Amino acid sequence: MNIFWFLPTHGDSRYLGTTDGARAVDLPYLQQIAGAADQLGYEGVLIPTGRSCEDPWVIASSLIGATKRLRFLVAVRPGLHQPSLAARMASTFDRLSGGRVLVNLVTGGDQTELEGDGVFLDHAARYEQSAEFIRIWREIITRSHEGQTFDYEGKHLSVKGAKLVFPPTQKPHPPVWFGGSSEAAHELAAEQVDAYLTWGEPPAEVAKKIADVRQRAERKGRTVKFGIRLHVIVRETEDEAWRAADSLISHVSDDTVIRAQAAFARMDSEGQRRMAALHAGGAKRTRADLEISPNLWAGVGLVRGGAGTALVGDPKTVAARIEEYASLGIENFIFSGYPHLEESYRFAELVFPLLPRKQRPAVPTQALTGRFGEVVANLDAPSRLLSQS
Repeated sequence: MNIFWFLPTHGDSRYLGTTDGARAVDLPYLQQIAGAADQLGYEGVLIPTGRSCEDPWVIASSLIGATKRLRFLVAVRPGLHQPSLAARMASTFDRLSGGRVLVNLVTGGDQTELEGDGVFLDHAARYEQSAEFIRIWREIITRSHEGQTFDYEGKHLSVKGAKLVFPPTQKPHPPVWFGGSSEAAHELAAEQVDAYLTWGEPPAEVAKKIADVRQRAERKGRTVKFGIRLHVIVRETEDEAWRAADSLISHVSDDTVIRAQAAFARMDSEGQRRMAALHAGGAKRTRADLEISPNLWAGVGLVRGGAGTALVGDPKTVAARIEEYASLGIENFIFSGYPHLEESYRFAELVFPLLPRKQRPAVPTQALTGRFGEVVANLDAPSRLLSQS
């Protein structure tokens, strides 16, 4: 079980949909989050992409020196990047970071945003282009280890004599991750990528998606790993966790929800459509309505695009829900929580000890006190609880 965290390059806050509790996201803050994730033992971080975000490659590059083991899941976008350039970017980053890059193939689902970036292909054509893109990208990098060139003539993309002089550290290429819920997305995942990502739907729906991608991959003689993207709201008790969930959306106005849902409805993303359906396009507002599966809460999706669900509960309950997804075949979990710095600590401290994960050793540092916890009454280090209720 590999646990990743998230870098909020589109903003961070204590409350969704409002400037109340908003937090400046600058380089020192991103370094804090990445450093915390590195020290706490997270496998890596996802860096989002899109016009609402800072550029993911610039952000990731700025954090290489601030981290030691942390891996970076960074997006390439067909139509914005050319495959040869994307291959050089990934190789350079991989070499500079010591093999710590993962590549996130993003086809995009917001037509308005895509047209603003100069991409005018429809949904089907974008997936054709993405399949060509990642095939070229992969072949350029794979052949670079032997100093070979690559030719390709496709419907959307072509290269002649493409060559990468400096190959990446990872062989045959950095792993490619990808998410999508349409049939075209599942076919692309089965044919081309190393890890398929889903957003946090109820376990039964996630199981169907995994089964479909796995069967498609098997027919092609391939295997694919699986991951899931979720928010988390974990507190020491169930009641505290649900109060925190309510607080997160307590400042959201009806007008904000209406505007957000109207924007999401314009997208041609099947995944976004499925996220919106979980809360009926913003019509569901109460906890009873938004808890769409035990401890799976759709409140985040009222105003946030993309991943719109959170696991809510006490540590044992959240860990049990995570293991439920793991039993479906998911081994990569990408979590986030608001604000992202504090929640990275909270989740690691409360839930990590309960998960069957291979404990990645923390970055070695000198413990100044040699003990954990604050000294009690200037006399002794606090005693360890032998059991918890």
